[in-house]
Order: sequence, then C-alpha cells, then structure tokens
Amino acid sequence: MTDFNQVGTQFVQHFYSTFNQPREQLMSLFSDQSMLTFEGQQFMGQQQIYEKLGSFGKVEHKIGTIDVQPTANNGILAFVSGRLSIEGGNAMMFTEVFHLQQGGAQGYFVLNDIFRLNLEG
Repeated sequence: MTDFNQVGTQFVQHFYSTFNQPREQLMSLFSDQSMLTFEGQQFMGQQQIYEKLGSFGKVEHKIGTIDVQPTANNGILAFVSGRLSIEGGNAMMFTEVFHLQQGGAQGYFVLNDIFRLNLEG
C-alpha cells in the first residue's frame, strides 16, 4: 500500500518548487483529463491549464500546512494553505486542493486542482 502522506507531501513540495522553473515542467503532472479551477474559472486539459499557469510572472509559494487523505481507487487528496507573492509583491494567503490519481510518468497525476486566494473582505 502506498504511503499517501509521503506521496502527497512530496508531490506538493515538488509542485511548488517546480512552479518557477520553466512552467512546461509542470505539465507532466497534468493530463488531458485534468481540471483546474482557479478563482472560480475552470480550465480543462494540459493546454488550458498551462496557458493559465503560464500567465503569471515569478510566484513565490510558502507552504504553511499540508493535509493529506487517501481517496477511492488509490487516489490522494492534498489540501495546502500558505502564502504567495507575485513578482515580489505583498504576500497573500492561498489555499489549494490537489486530487492525485494513479498514472502518468511519475506514478500520479493531478486529476483536479482547485485554487483560491484568501482575501479579507
């Protein structure tokens, strides 16, 4: 049985450390079945997800917490909260949820990704 905590935590650390490399490197973590919901907007498949993630400048992520649970069919759910800064601007709180599914080049791929900024209002 897969250690879901270890896989989920390693995935999250890899995702954010890769985010400021050429973003094309992130695309191996997604498939054509993947969906990203970013601030309520939905993007389906590698190409649309790449276009969205590629639209940002340099982003620094600081992970605060990672919570991981197993899901059906050997999937993994990872809930992340932390702070991010775009182009050195003011830090903003964010949350992101990754639903990982078995498959892909690394053994798991992102089936679902939901991202929200936590803006006080």
